[in-house]
Amino acid sequence: MAGESEAKTPAAEGPPQDPNLRPFHLAIPVHDLAEAKKFYGSVLCLPEGRSSTKWQDYNLFGNQLVVHWVGETYRGQDFFNPVDGDEVPVAHFGACLTAAEFDELAARLQAAQVKFIIEPHARFVGQPGEQKTMFFKDPSNNNLEFKAMKNPSYLFEKAGTY
Repeated sequence: MAGESEAKTPAAEGPPQDPNLRPFHLAIPVHDLAEAKKFYGSVLCLPEGRSSTKWQDYNLFGNQLVVHWVGETYRGQDFFNPVDGDEVPVAHFGACLTAAEFDELAARLQAAQVKFIIEPHARFVGQPGEQKTMFFKDPSNNNLEFKAMKNPSYLFEKAGTY
């Protein structure tokens, strides 16, 4: 109905912003813009912003993600480091979510049959950095991590054994 506000996904709303924080901008390479649009727009449900024939903007939980077409042969390369018993892909990006957002996204990814590099689980259990985490790839082999801190105020806490 005219005049009603459009429903927003959690990704469109973004996290509550600290007035001192500034949204970041990240540009990544992709091999196919149509596949990127399906993945970032339909699977992750990120609102699309501006676009051209060579790039697309997305609202990644209040931050600007730009996917740039770089040619059909591009695929991200993998390098790994051990973190709390998992082999974590070193080049990766994502967002820190609330626990509810994390669980909803994990369920949506599972329903879309996205293959996880690291299945959704808790890491650093019992430590200040305790968090839920999951890793997966986009169609261009770029690695993504989404996490939810048990206590968000401990995101940068140094205490604990890591």
